[in-house]
Amino acid sequence: MEIEIGLLNGTIIFVAGIVAGIINVVAGAGTLITFPTLLALGIPPITANVSNTVGLVPASVTGAYGYRRELQGQWRAVGLMAVFSAIGGIVGGILLLVLPASAFSVVVPYLLLLAGVLSAIQPRIARFVRRKSDVAHADTRPVAIGLILGVLATGVYGGYFGAAQGVVLLALLGILWSTDMHRANGAKNVLAGVANVVSAVIFISSGTVDWMIAVLIGVGSALGGWLGARIGRRLPAPVLRTILVIVALTAAVVLLVT
Repeated sequence: MEIEIGLLNGTIIFVAGIVAGIINVVAGAGTLITFPTLLALGIPPITANVSNTVGLVPASVTGAYGYRRELQGQWRAVGLMAVFSAIGGIVGGILLLVLPASAFSVVVPYLLLLAGVLSAIQPRIARFVRRKSDVAHADTRPVAIGLILGVLATGVYGGYFGAAQGVVLLALLGILWSTDMHRANGAKNVLAGVANVVSAVIFISSGTVDWMIAVLIGVGSALGGWLGARIGRRLPAPVLRTILVIVALTAAVVLLVT
């Protein structure tokens, strides 16, 4: 599905992709910049969601690859969890496409509210996991059924919408799998990336992707990720996270009252 994107709107989408890439590196949940931007430009919610998902695939892949060293010796466990994250991503992607478009439009404001809340509490979750890693020695436990079910559920959410999915994954992994903050974060990136990739494949196969939007977001987020890696330590994560929460809540309120 191709929508006419003029120069001005294309520039706005590209810049939103850059900002999302920077925020993904520094604070996470850059989708809360790109998705509301697309809605504000009049892009239909499902087209905005699937095009945004496809556009952010490169960032998902590079983010997962960047933590390969932290996951040495744990790839069997991560691979097992990735299978269920992929299954969840497939289910979520199919649900997005087979359910009526009106259903997604109805739940979008509440998904944005949820993602905004998750982004707001992300620092507390990270501190909790970090405190656990400071107690005695970091511990990595076998993958349990509760964690598998949690990963499966977050995969469904990731395939259907995905914003702030990593916050839930980090909490699950830090509590139920590994108290090593870097290892939990690395696994989070892999699992979220897998759900993102498989749902993107479904969206591409369905022909619902607007490729102009996807490419603009993809190139912009890749550039933003590069910039974020270079200047991320100079940017205050709390300020960026505040921006995310404000954008998400504002978009949710506007959608609820219109």
